[in-house]
Amino acid sequence: MRAFLQKLPYSALIIFALTLGLAPFVPQPHIWEKLNMLISGELTKAIDIFDFLFHGSPWILLALKLALSNSDDE
Repeated sequence: MRAFLQKLPYSALIIFALTLGLAPFVPQPHIWEKLNMLISGELTKAIDIFDFLFHGSPWILLALKLALSNSDDE
């Protein structure tokens, strides 16, 4: 996993996070809607959980890459 993340450029991950991670943009970003559903306990349907993981995966990959790059610097 570490080698895979090291090969991914930051620019691609940022573009994925800002496009796929936030789409659709109107009326609110999808990931934001799903996070609100998770906090309120309404994230129960399988399609909503899949949608949450699908739109959240670019953000998770970006966070992992940042965390791994910071641990490599130490």
